[in-house]
Amino acid sequence: MSRTLIITNDFPPRTGGIEAFVHELALRRPPGSVVVYTSAPDPRDAARDPHFDLRQPFPIVRDAARTLLPTPRVAARARAIARMEDCDSVLYGAAAPLGLLAPGMPVRRQVALTHGHEAWWASVPAARESLRRIGETVDTVTYLGDHTRERLARALSPRAVHRMRHLPPGVDTDRFRPGAGGHGIRERHGLGSRPVVVCVSRLVRRKGQDTLIRAWPRVLSDVPDAALLVVGDGPEASRLRNAAQRTESVYFTGPVDPAELPAHYDAGTVFAMPCRSRHAGLEVEGLGIVYLEASATGLPVVAGNSGGAADAVLEGETGTVVDGSLPGPTARALVRLLRSPETAARMGARGREWVSREWTWQRSSERLTELLEA
Repeated sequence: MSRTLIITNDFPPRTGGIEAFVHELALRRPPGSVVVYTSAPDPRDAARDPHFDLRQPFPIVRDAARTLLPTPRVAARARAIARMEDCDSVLYGAAAPLGLLAPGMPVRRQVALTHGHEAWWASVPAARESLRRIGETVDTVTYLGDHTRERLARALSPRAVHRMRHLPPGVDTDRFRPGAGGHGIRERHGLGSRPVVVCVSRLVRRKGQDTLIRAWPRVLSDVPDAALLVVGDGPEASRLRNAAQRTESVYFTGPVDPAELPAHYDAGTVFAMPCRSRHAGLEVEGLGIVYLEASATGLPVVAGNSGGAADAVLEGETGTVVDGSLPGPTARALVRLLRSPETAARMGARGREWVSREWTWQRSSERLTELLEA
């Protein structure tokens, strides 16, 4: 049987979009065909789910380091694991920087996933050269959408660009669906039947929860009974809570178990994450799987115009894209949707149909199989 060694820093129990992407791809490989080599988990993540590794249907080799880097020690260990486990392919959970391990790996095929942060690598001279080396030594560099492909292509050689392939994450439309338990979440937070704008994301500055809070008084002036439900945790949590103290009807859930995420989407009337690019465009949104999960749940979405976020929205059909750096455009988009339930319902239905057809994990898994077994 063909066996794949997945080398990654981004893996549960740590939470995040890349972690979920890599984990789902691993779960969908044939039984007995995957080995994972990853870094040691953060103690807080490990405490939250201490038995995660034991529950997986594949072996996981944890390094002692909290972050894997392409050092001689890590390279030697990766080669040893590949030989011991009889692996004939490698999947790098994130091309940069672990794709630099590719030279000398004793395998037939190597595939490097890219997300959003590689756009930064493609824009900085020293990092761009490393990304070019990665493109030359792996068989395929994947991309999430048109935006990330364009940014990456600037750093890669023509030969590597020719070998690039589209491999986005998928959405489990059986989990993320209308009626996934939103009523219980509304009861938990005392939201009743109020119109709810929900944002599900790690609380970091780029994701735009601060823009939502700044926009919220304007929304309430037109939709007085609306509520804003901010789902997740992160380094900006305290700052956001402090900012929201001056604003009514903003609710924070704190960290949420992944099993409850579909219910939190389902508690919303509209989904909004007005993300924005930072650091002169070096830090951008790669795609925004949350928009697709919201669409699968039947919600219209309001996305920010950062990086590849627009690739996850059909403008005017499943939602709209706004300038996430300003509260005004976000407020106007939310008011339009909250005051027009028919438009919101039509966009939500169109979004679920689109995601169910174009963004399934089956499609992503089949594409990965083609790349690993070419």
